[in-house]
Amino acid sequence: MRYIRKIAKHKDVTIQMDTTYWGRNFGLMVIKDALRNVVLWHKYVRHETIAQYVEGVEWLKGNGFNIYGIVIDGMKGLPQALKPIPVQMCQFHQILIVRRYLTQNLDIEASQELLNLINIIARTDKESFCGTFNEWYEKYKDIVNERIHDKRVKRPTPPYMRPKLRSAYLSIKRNMPLLWTFYDYPETGIPNTNNALETVFSDLKTKVRVHRGISRENRKKLIDEYLKRHY
Repeated sequence: MRYIRKIAKHKDVTIQMDTTYWGRNFGLMVIKDALRNVVLWHKYVRHETIAQYVEGVEWLKGNGFNIYGIVIDGMKGLPQALKPIPVQMCQFHQILIVRRYLTQNLDIEASQELLNLINIIARTDKESFCGTFNEWYEKYKDIVNERIHDKRVKRPTPPYMRPKLRSAYLSIKRNMPLLWTFYDYPETGIPNTNNALETVFSDLKTKVRVHRGISRENRKKLIDEYLKRHY
């Protein structure tokens, strides 16, 4: 078996980034060392933006960190903003995207098979998944691309018959290169999901829930202290 070097030095990191919310306008953006389980940077935000994630990455670079890979939740435009660092899209987030499109449309065999396929993405390899995905499309491409032909629909181009199925398919196709970065760059030790960061968020929310009713400023102090002590 080929030896894979894990980047575990203090300044050599593979990072995970995401944002969690308490209500609509109180969010916590976090960047965590994926291998050492240490929160390296966090910021309170109203809404997550590409610029804020880039701000965190630039702060790390400015403080001597060498970033070998980044796990994100799939925000559009973010991978391009983080180049040339290898970016992995959280496979679990991709599963959630497909589920949102398909869970109300499972009476179609094509939808059932696509959902079954995406549900095993974290338990298979790149070649098997991509091969099965391409086979699925060849089998169902006529259904995916079928349009409504109705003279009452006054549009230059007829709409698709099954837009949610098509959107689920295109989401996987568009994100495919980002879903296998961990597979293409094994030397970075980059995870294929952001699950470890979701655990941090779950811990935080449990802690904050115990202190309901505190002011926003005191909530920030509580979160800051908790991250300092535990991460």
